[in-house]
Amino acid sequence: MKRFFDLFIIILTMPIVLCVSIMIALSVRYKLGSPVLFRQLRPGYNEKIFSMVKFRTMANICDENNIPLPDLERITVFGSFLRSTSLDEIPSLWNVFKGEMTLVGPRPLLVEYLELYTPQQARRHSVKPGLTGWAQVNGRNDLSWKEKFELDIWYIENQSILLDIKILLMSIKKVLFRDGILKKGEIKTSKFKGAK
Repeated sequence: MKRFFDLFIIILTMPIVLCVSIMIALSVRYKLGSPVLFRQLRPGYNEKIFSMVKFRTMANICDENNIPLPDLERITVFGSFLRSTSLDEIPSLWNVFKGEMTLVGPRPLLVEYLELYTPQQARRHSVKPGLTGWAQVNGRNDLSWKEKFELDIWYIENQSILLDIKILLMSIKKVLFRDGILKKGEIKTSKFKGAK
């Protein structure tokens, strides 16, 4: 049922998504250059690794040794806008279409975190990762890691199509009001270092 729901929403919104994607892709190409897309390996259902795709938000700027500068020095105003509005996530709909992700579920985190989870936290991989989730609409980046994981597990234990619809509607509101975005001077949340 959840898979059919995902495909229904994707097909329903496809004309708008395609138009917006083309405009963003052209803007990324003009402002940041190539490549337009950014790919990163993430763990999915049952910890199976997949390549998550997003719009690129950082410039290719390196030092004299051809080593990329810190993220904070490579992020642009345009890139920050894409991140704060979650527009950089639009290409991830391809991951949803392929069945690697779902519209609503625990957000896919870094592969390096897999060995740091407690058995309870690792339950987040008993379902497909989502574009948005219960943790994102209940604090987004304002939450501690402990709170995020607790909300993820609550979703897993209470998931339903009605809850997914509620989360999608709440996500739209969060994005429009840019609620829970990172504080000035930050471009990503702090790294998870394990329960201890």
